Amino acid sequence: MTPASKPWLAGIAVLASVAILGLYLPGMRVLFLLAKPLATLAVIALALRVHCDEPRYRRAIVAGLLLGLAGDVLLMLDGETAFMAGLGSFLLGHLAYLHGYRQRAPLFAVAWPFVLYALLAGVVLAWLWPSLPPGLRLPVLAYVAVLAAMAAQAAAVWWRRRDAATACAAIGGACFLGSDAILAIDRFALPFVAAQALLLALYWTAQALIASSVQAPPVR
Repeated sequence: MTPASKPWLAGIAVLASVAILGLYLPGMRVLFLLAKPLATLAVIALALRVHCDEPRYRRAIVAGLLLGLAGDVLLMLDGETAFMAGLGSFLLGHLAYLHGYRQRAPLFAVAWPFVLYALLAGVVLAWLWPSLPPGLRLPVLAYVAVLAAMAAQAAAVWWRRRDAATACAAIGGACFLGSDAILAIDRFALPFVAAQALLLALYWTAQALIASSVQAPPVR
């Protein structure tokens, strides 16, 4: 993290906290509806402001963040149609991230992250599968495959480069997988009170780290 990014990270943390409080405080859902997209807009601003020597990478990351913003709004709406549209928006966002990570290293340049994330995704899917509505099984399977590939490629890039920018992307990918796993478990298998707070905290941590990954590597 660079010094210039710290005020933006603080702002993201404040907006994220307000959004989460809006979900749990009686009669304050309007805070959630306002602060949720604002937090993601602040993440996008962070990605646009940090110094970057890889414009194609930045464009891919910003495209993914914009698709995430659309997904944020869609998932705030009720109904299966809105959920499917939000899922599709985030799937395209993960493909944009994956495209960005391919600018830094070839796909499958390191095998072990793909094996690890395939195993993790398989465990979560095996648990959720009996609880998934039949009409959602194939879309969820496709989404999980793309999400796991995105996180694995981020880890592979970090393994190759070992710098702060790629570490941000790798940790962000892991946080995204954790956030979406909690979302799916809460929605389809085992609802619990703290789920929204946990998944949103992980979600904005993931997005902020991915946005921070556009930073230029230090001069050696």
